[in-house]
Amino acid sequence: MTAPVFVVDRLDPVGPEFVLDGPEGRHAVSVKRLRPGEDVVLTDGHGRWAEGVVKAAEGKDRLVVMDLESVHEEPEASPRITVVQALPKGDRGELAVETMTEVGVDAVVPWQASRCITQWKGDRGLKALGKWRATAREAGKQSRRVRFPEVADAATTKQVASLLAAADFAAVLHESGEQRLATAELPTEGEIVLVVGPEGGVSPEELALFAEAGAGPYVLGPTVLRTSTAGTAAAALLLGRTGRWS
Repeated sequence: MTAPVFVVDRLDPVGPEFVLDGPEGRHAVSVKRLRPGEDVVLTDGHGRWAEGVVKAAEGKDRLVVMDLESVHEEPEASPRITVVQALPKGDRGELAVETMTEVGVDAVVPWQASRCITQWKGDRGLKALGKWRATAREAGKQSRRVRFPEVADAATTKQVASLLAAADFAAVLHESGEQRLATAELPTEGEIVLVVGPEGGVSPEELALFAEAGAGPYVLGPTVLRTSTAGTAAAALLLGRTGRWS
């Protein structure tokens, strides 16, 4: 799928034409500068999508799309990959969400680990969560996805442990691991949950709780990655090993 992707609230074409306006229409007309005859994809971000052809670009924010004859449904991928991402400093959280979205992660769970310097509290936390969700949406469009990753509410350590206990395979990226993720036995369906700790590392207490939930420590390789890149590298490995990239 190479045509540019635009998000619509509802994808139920009832006629031969569809008008894309608002911010998405402005991006299509004024930024992408689409012209008649070019292909576009409209999606709701939840797996429903339709391909059409630009009929006209009107003004600065109105794109008329035609030939939207059918709506397709992309099934959920299996195994589903969820990354529990400890809160990094600054804008590294958005960087992590962006690159994980690009490689194909299905869900991201922000985690307030005990050693996180960043704290999501009150309005500041809501604003930060909004940025993560907006980043997933924009990265989903850029990477031509029609099913964007879910960015959950920030989770506590106990909530993360519950998520790990329900998974078909769960792992914590940690330097104490004696096994590499590349050699782990993975399921061909179900749910894979991966925990990425903060820059200060996962605490012994958190490691013990996660181990009780069935998530042991694993390493990627001989080098140490930053929290903002570890999830992306691990997800790419899992996507390749599970056949989702084949």
